[in-house]
Amino acid sequence: MTTAAPLTPAQVAALPAMPSVLEAFAALNIGQTLGYQMVRDGEFPIEVLRLGRIFRVRKADLLTYLGLAEFVAAEVQSAAATTDDAPGVQPEAPSIEQPAPISK
Repeated sequence: MTTAAPLTPAQVAALPAMPSVLEAFAALNIGQTLGYQMVRDGEFPIEVLRLGRIFRVRKADLLTYLGLAEFVAAEVQSAAATTDDAPGVQPEAPSIEQPAPISK
């Protein structure tokens, strides 16, 4: 049986906030059998949350364990810097609607 290729840092950063344990296994480059055995034995390095029959992990925990928290923070800051320069965006001038004057 072949294992899937491990996820790249960019792919890990693109995971949802609560990835499945299968996605966590791929990020850690471990197979399903070993991964589920570690979960069952309480040896998985990240807290696993059981939601009914579904097992999930926190993306923040996964990023921290892999040492990618700074990588993702830098990506977010870079994206925020590019959107600040977008045309039509004027953060200094909030649009406040003025009430219509009332005539007596």
